Amino acid sequence: MPTSDRPEVHSHAAAMEAERVGWYEVVGLVQSLRPEECIEPGYFRDPDWTVRDVVAHLGTWLAEAATQFERIQAGTYEGHDIDIDALNASFARAMVDQPWEVAWVQANAGRTVMLQTWHDLGDPTDEAAWWIRKSAADHFTEHLPRLREWVAELAERRSAEPR
Repeated sequence: MPTSDRPEVHSHAAAMEAERVGWYEVVGLVQSLRPEECIEPGYFRDPDWTVRDVVAHLGTWLAEAATQFERIQAGTYEGHDIDIDALNASFARAMVDQPWEVAWVQANAGRTVMLQTWHDLGDPTDEAAWWIRKSAADHFTEHLPRLREWVAELAERRSAEPR
C-alpha cells in the first residue's frame, strides 16, 4: 500500500488505546449496576463516595484536561503547577448535588471533548502528556481497583435480596 493511502497514526495512539480500554472498563462496571446502586455510599468512606461521585470525579478531570488542551493550542497555557487537592475539592463541590444521570452525562461529555481536543493537539507537548496521564488511563487505573471491589459488593448484596 502506498504511504499516502495508509491511515494517519496519531503520535499518542498507544496512550489513546490505554484510555479507551480503561474508560470502557469503567463503563462496563457502571452499566452492570442498577441506578439506585450508583448512589449507594461506600465506594469511599470519610467522606462517603458513591459510584456517582467517582464518575463525576473522573468526568470533571477529563473536562479539565480538555480545557488545558485548548489552552495549549491557543498559547495561553500556564503549566500544570496546580493544587490537585484543591481542584478535587472544587470539582466535588460543583457536582455534589447532581443526580446520577447528570454525573453520567457530564463524564461522557467531558471524555468526548477531551478526546477531540487531545487528537487535535497532533504531537502533544510534555505538558499535554502530563494532563493525559493525570486525567485519563492513569487516573482510571488509580480508581478501577476500588470500583471493581465496590461493584462486586453491590452485586453480591443484590444477589442476596429475596426474590
